[in-house]
Amino acid sequence: MTNSSEKQLTSIPISVKPTMIAASDSIRAIKRRFILSLCSISLLGLGVAIYQIFSLEVTRLSVIIFLVMYILCGLGITVGFHRYFAHRTFKTTRFIEICLAILGSMSAQGSVVAWVSVHRCHHQYSDLEGDPHSPHLKGEGIKERWQGLWHSHLGWLLDDKLPNSMIFAKDLIQDSIIVQINRLYIFWIVLGVLIPSVLEGILTWSWYGAFQGFIWGGIARLFFSFHGGYTINSIAHLFGQRPFVSKDQSRNNFWLALPTLGEGWHNNHHAFPNSARFGLQWWQIDLGYGLIWILKRCGLIWEVKVPNIGMIEAKLVKVS
Repeated sequence: MTNSSEKQLTSIPISVKPTMIAASDSIRAIKRRFILSLCSISLLGLGVAIYQIFSLEVTRLSVIIFLVMYILCGLGITVGFHRYFAHRTFKTTRFIEICLAILGSMSAQGSVVAWVSVHRCHHQYSDLEGDPHSPHLKGEGIKERWQGLWHSHLGWLLDDKLPNSMIFAKDLIQDSIIVQINRLYIFWIVLGVLIPSVLEGILTWSWYGAFQGFIWGGIARLFFSFHGGYTINSIAHLFGQRPFVSKDQSRNNFWLALPTLGEGWHNNHHAFPNSARFGLQWWQIDLGYGLIWILKRCGLIWEVKVPNIGMIEAKLVKVS
């Protein structure tokens, strides 16, 4: 634990009243077609993968490539987009920064600038009016709860308005290299599908191996990379434990923690938004922080912000 002050761990301040950008009819149509196409293609990949499992056609190599690609892209989101770009919980080299931005983009959860804008806006108005993807703004009835769950998971992606990046991600827009990575968002998604295809094709020296890599490490993996982060928006604001005092309904969800590489400790994160470590107890597995710890040991990451014991105890929910 470090002795960083609590002031260092508060949300990134936004001094200007946020505005939402409304897309034109043509841009809105393109955006919706892209999201629906992404969902359909990745769902098709999942279907083929499930068929191969039951028909015993899947190989160990395909599964390994799937896991490697999923973990790499997941680390790009949780360590890169979330802990580094959105909250600046540590400092790192330009090379690591670029790698994290590209890997996160391959997850297809949005470009780095858009992702950070949405996330910072989410923290500013978490579960209140203005939160882009809260499940709690549709009402408290059964029908409204289902509507909120759908909105927080996917529906918000189809909305006409999104947070203004000039306000919520101005620091990234002023970085020319990050802007170039952001502009190539579609390219990184395609590259993330092609890499496992080419890799398995070379390792098996067959077109069938290339096809397997395309399915498992590519579009089936894309299904889990795409939906993995959005389970935090939806499920982790509805189901789980709230050990810390927070202004929202963020919850720790044990079942999401491992597959999301630590993101499932969501109440911990909302209690200490600028902490690089999400799993604050020894038993709370946080693979994202594991990578940060390793890179820090290698001298590639430094000034890692983590709350000390006193800060953690001060925010625990008092049980009477």
